[in-house]
Amino acid sequence: MLFNQWAFLVFFAVVYGSYLALLKHRKAQNVLLVVASYAFYAFWDWRFLSLLFASTVADYAIGLWLGAAQGARRKQLVVASVVLNLTFLGVFKYYNFFAGSLAAVLERVGLHASLPTLHVILPVGISFYTFMSLSYTIDVYRGDTKPARSFLDYALFVAYFPHLVAGPIVRDTVLLPQLQRQRRITAQAVQSGALLVLIGLTRKFTADYLSEDVELVFADPRAQSSATVAAAAFMFALQIYGDFAGYTDIARGISRMMGIELVRNFEHPYFAPNITVFWRRWHMSLSSWLRDYLYIPLGGNRGAPWHAYRNLMLTMLLGGLWHGASWNFVIWGGLHGLALCVHKLWLRGRKTAERPPFSVGAVAAWALTFAWVCLAWIFFRAPTLGSAIGVIAQIAHLHGGFGPNILKHAAIGLAILLFIDLPQHRQQDETAWRRWPWPVRGLVYASLVIAAVILHTTHDVPFIYFQF
Repeated sequence: MLFNQWAFLVFFAVVYGSYLALLKHRKAQNVLLVVASYAFYAFWDWRFLSLLFASTVADYAIGLWLGAAQGARRKQLVVASVVLNLTFLGVFKYYNFFAGSLAAVLERVGLHASLPTLHVILPVGISFYTFMSLSYTIDVYRGDTKPARSFLDYALFVAYFPHLVAGPIVRDTVLLPQLQRQRRITAQAVQSGALLVLIGLTRKFTADYLSEDVELVFADPRAQSSATVAAAAFMFALQIYGDFAGYTDIARGISRMMGIELVRNFEHPYFAPNITVFWRRWHMSLSSWLRDYLYIPLGGNRGAPWHAYRNLMLTMLLGGLWHGASWNFVIWGGLHGLALCVHKLWLRGRKTAERPPFSVGAVAAWALTFAWVCLAWIFFRAPTLGSAIGVIAQIAHLHGGFGPNILKHAAIGLAILLFIDLPQHRQQDETAWRRWPWPVRGLVYASLVIAAVILHTTHDVPFIYFQF
């Protein structure tokens, strides 16, 4: 069930109507949301409900035990939670990848190895709800949050359907308190939430519109000219942003309409003047998770400068691997880790005075950052390492003009995303249009609706991050 399907509209209408009818009964609302969330997840594959439930029960119990335990027992419990969650993730997502990689290494040194493989499908959303569960038990261990006493509240925290499949990764310190108290639904929250949903759908349909050209070119880059392949790489940068930011907008919008606020996940990352700022604005919930639960525990900036570079590179490599069991994702993370290290080295001993936004240096820094991000996206999008190298090699040949209509499609996609992002960025408000005079506001809303209707494809395109 996709957010951009009619089935979801019916599902949400039923859930939201029932939710409003229970407005003064928080516990009954939570029961409704847990049932709805499990039904939403079962729509993908009901067999994995047991995995979601087992993870929830285990970390709920460990959280309670952590609240009562002392001394070494606390460390044993949090280690048990980490091992359990990473085992679930490792078996379903990474076992075949590591087994295949080990077999390839042994083959290269002359040892034939026939390692068993698992014929399992990846449970949708497992990377997201695993990280949420992990952050909860670690926060309880650190004393940053108190154990949830109500299993109902904790189960809803893990399975809450707006963020269950593709985030954002909401911390227990943010979401649990909202689930443990009575919610208020205001007209302003409903209006701004509905606007976020409209923005998200427009972004998603724009991404789907771009996906057809991207799919065609990446399927056989050698059959395309260099300019066409470069345009497709640029279009994928727009596609993945529109797709993932669109999902987050819809998730946050429907949640806001229910009086529950999810964290912001994107803040116009392609306007970032450098790679460090890019990662403060792209997939912000994952970036902060990796910082707080991996980079800082590894040592962060403490110690010699090379320690910080090592920790940063290791964090980004593991962040790349989190996205998928493929060397492509590891290289993608490594490219970003390398850029972050170079930028960190560049800043050492320099004054960090802000450049004028349209100075030559500022524009050059932005262009270099965006170009590097687009280069890294090639490894993210290409199905294999060999095909990613083929895409880059085809661009480097520098031959041929643009394929038919690809410039027009890229321009349309860019124009629509800028139409959304520029007012938000300039006014530092994701629903900036709500303050505009009503004739202008009405024109903007009508334009978003028209764009969504025109760009909506005849077939449903899954959200890219559902595979993670």
